[in-house]
Amino acid sequence: MLGPAPLAPHAAGGGMLASVLPSVAVSLGVDRMPGTSVVEVAPARRAVVVLVDGLGYELLRTRAGHAPFLRSNLPAARRIAAGFPSTTATSMGSFGTGRAVGEHGMVGYEVLVPGADRLLNELSWEDGPVPEEWQVLPTVFEQVQDAGIAVTRIGPGFFDGSGLTRAALRGGRFVAAESLAARVDAALTALRRDRRALVYLYWGELDKVGHVHGCSSWEWGDELSAIDGELARLARSVPADTSVHVTADHGMIDVPHALRIDIAHDPDLACGIRHVGGEFRAPQLYCQPGAVADVRAAWEATLAERAWVLSREEAVAAGWFGTVSAVNLPRIGDLVVAMRDTFAVVDSRTARPQLLALRGLHGSLSEDEVAIPWFALPARASA
Repeated sequence: MLGPAPLAPHAAGGGMLASVLPSVAVSLGVDRMPGTSVVEVAPARRAVVVLVDGLGYELLRTRAGHAPFLRSNLPAARRIAAGFPSTTATSMGSFGTGRAVGEHGMVGYEVLVPGADRLLNELSWEDGPVPEEWQVLPTVFEQVQDAGIAVTRIGPGFFDGSGLTRAALRGGRFVAAESLAARVDAALTALRRDRRALVYLYWGELDKVGHVHGCSSWEWGDELSAIDGELARLARSVPADTSVHVTADHGMIDVPHALRIDIAHDPDLACGIRHVGGEFRAPQLYCQPGAVADVRAAWEATLAERAWVLSREEAVAAGWFGTVSAVNLPRIGDLVVAMRDTFAVVDSRTARPQLLALRGLHGSLSEDEVAIPWFALPARASA
């Protein structure tokens, strides 16, 4: 018998991804931002925050042999929670605004645009609404910049001005760099240029490798080793009054294709649904009028103990999305599904073949997907 659905996502050790940037901002002397939660971080004049896409806490602990620098600092790292769904677009909203999912409204990989009866891919933002109108809360970067601290964001060139960047990570100046070494160099240049500075560096290759090859693959270990070497170089090269922070947006698990249920091949699962949003590990179902109860019954019967199937109201009451504002509530599926173990639900009628072929997935409530590290290396004393 399937037990009750878990409450809000959490990770042993406490804390959420949404607390990282607000806490770093306070450590730089910025007043605490309304609505944010902070933890104590050693003060510094400058800080660099690195977000490694897909670097789950459990993955790092398991594959720590590939990462001597991170391994040496792991005992002091916080184990925090990405939130739900444990996916990049949602986590970037929480990271960038310092607020809960239901407040910033970026509630999934693909979500309903209320009133338009279509899905928005919050990563690609193709044909999406005006990003600043979709996500209206100020970002931490904007507030740090308003406090007189230089803000630099470093990532691939196509991120500059993208929908996701404008929605969740706007503020300060953007510097494009492709390789990780080039991004570390750009971060060091920015830190040395400004006496008071916040630098953000994003690296996404670990997530890509995990998706394509699996997070238990040798390719994933090799990528982690390369990242570890550059992070070590960054930490030993920053100005003395600079703190270094490393975190992630979610973890990942390998999902065998034999354990994936395809809606296209199951008429009972497809009946009554007008849109399937969310993730393979956390589908959000937007139902035909009056069909919610029947759809839920069909999904519960078919998936049985392979998933929790909650109504929107139940998921909100369980705290999965944190406090949810009225304007963001309709973006959440009529039904919210969280897959258990290593199961997933796909829809080959609409998903691209490249997505269906992925080995590593994330999005659900397991500790492997939700738990992420937060390394906070304090500034060294000036000579």
